[in-house]
Amino acid sequence: QVQLVESGGGLVQPGGSLRLSCVASGGIFSLYIMGWYRQAPGKQRELVATIAGGSTNYQDSVKGRFTISRDNAKNTVYLQMNSLKPDDTANYYCNARTFLTDAWGQGTQVTVSS
Repeated sequence: QVQLVESGGGLVQPGGSLRLSCVASGGIFSLYIMGWYRQAPGKQRELVATIAGGSTNYQDSVKGRFTISRDNAKNTVYLQMNSLKPDDTANYYCNARTFLTDAWGQGTQVTVSS
């Protein structure tokens, strides 16, 4: 079973940037659809972005500000977040999915505040 470890969260001012990383161990990384999700207090977990092969998909609210990418040689998926807003404050989770697998990391907290 694949295991996922996120890093890169923290406190940032509005308009700032952060890059999240998620390292996978176990399984064949290149076969996974990788995704970033987030969950704010009192809200449901929501999709932020996914990447499968060379195709990416984004939630409308992050289009043009966030970029998902992957390095299959390093078993790592990234989320570059620019122009951060207070509404982006949430715990961000990495997800690895195939038709047999649905694995989640522990999450990394992102707080956008002045």
